[in-house]
Amino acid sequence: MPINRKTIRSRRNFLLAIVALVVCVAAVAYAVTWLLHDRFWVVTDNAFVNGNLIPVKADATGMVARVLKEETEFAKKGDLLIELDAQRASAALGQAEAELARSVRSVGALFATRRQMCQKIASRAALFDKARHDIARYRQALPSGSVSKQVAQNAEDQAASLEADLQEARAEFRALEARVGGATRVNHPDVEAARNKFTESYIEFARQRVRAPAAGYIAKRKAQVGDRVKPGDQLMILVPLDHLWVEANLWESRMRDVRPGQPALVNVDLYGKTYTYHGTVEGLVPGSGSVFALLPPDNATGNFIHIVQRVPVRIGLRRDEILAQPLRPGLSTVTSIDIRDQARSPNAALTEAFATEYATDIYNDDLANARTRAEQIIKDNLVPKGDLTEPACPAAQ
Repeated sequence: MPINRKTIRSRRNFLLAIVALVVCVAAVAYAVTWLLHDRFWVVTDNAFVNGNLIPVKADATGMVARVLKEETEFAKKGDLLIELDAQRASAALGQAEAELARSVRSVGALFATRRQMCQKIASRAALFDKARHDIARYRQALPSGSVSKQVAQNAEDQAASLEADLQEARAEFRALEARVGGATRVNHPDVEAARNKFTESYIEFARQRVRAPAAGYIAKRKAQVGDRVKPGDQLMILVPLDHLWVEANLWESRMRDVRPGQPALVNVDLYGKTYTYHGTVEGLVPGSGSVFALLPPDNATGNFIHIVQRVPVRIGLRRDEILAQPLRPGLSTVTSIDIRDQARSPNAALTEAFATEYATDIYNDDLANARTRAEQIIKDNLVPKGDLTEPACPAAQ
């Protein structure tokens, strides 16, 4: 039975009404959702997990003799990672030790010569005083004829010669005093120079053993046995996985209400929506990503094209959540920031260098050990041992 035109029109109107109702309901739902929720959130999928990537570099020259850690292994702070062949460094350290010992003995010889010159001056001063006393007696006896003029003249000539010898000895003493005056056998400049050279050689020897500056997992191992490395060559990378954050790159047009301290929800693609991380906006990078690029744009040249820029925002993650659901730097995320709390200034920052990877003390003992060893070498080569002070030399005045 054919359907008449009126029936068709009524059905069409009914369907159009249903569609219109659905559209209206959807519009109202969207409006309510936007009004109550979405307008308070900034969402982006241009956000990635980030962390500290600590480069482990050589600080000495040598051949790689042993590789003790492989990629994906965990290394504690101070663990031995790489050993270099230390034969050349050991030979250089032995030479520096010998130079330090020789400097101590050479300076000791200078001080001994100084004491010798002081005694020499005292001896010549005594002879000169004797000659002056003889001249005085000869002059008193000369009028009576007890002493001839020749004897008196010879005494005066001898006194002049002894006085010249005394002045020569004093000049030699002053030359020695210029080399050792104001110093001891321990802090003499020659000893200090040799001590510092020994310290440098000791540290070079100690740095043949490359240790982990912080705790983390090994990545990008480049060192191979037989490689010759020099200071500055990268050997591997350490990645601490207990301190990570998200770098969310937001359009500048959506940055107006973003502030440090605002809460954020992070869904990592690794886990999808089955797990949500709770983060906090720690700070806004002071510049868009383009200005920090290798070749920043120069809008004053050529044709200008207006492009909306992105600004990186750092979002800190909770350590307990990271440990419960491990992450890796570089993972993609969908990040939502609740922008209702705007108490802080956009220029405020909540970031702090508090984590263990921001400082290391594994190198502190190298200098202390070098100085201890140098002091022992100096002590062993002091001759005579004991008092290091040098007495004054009144006769040299």
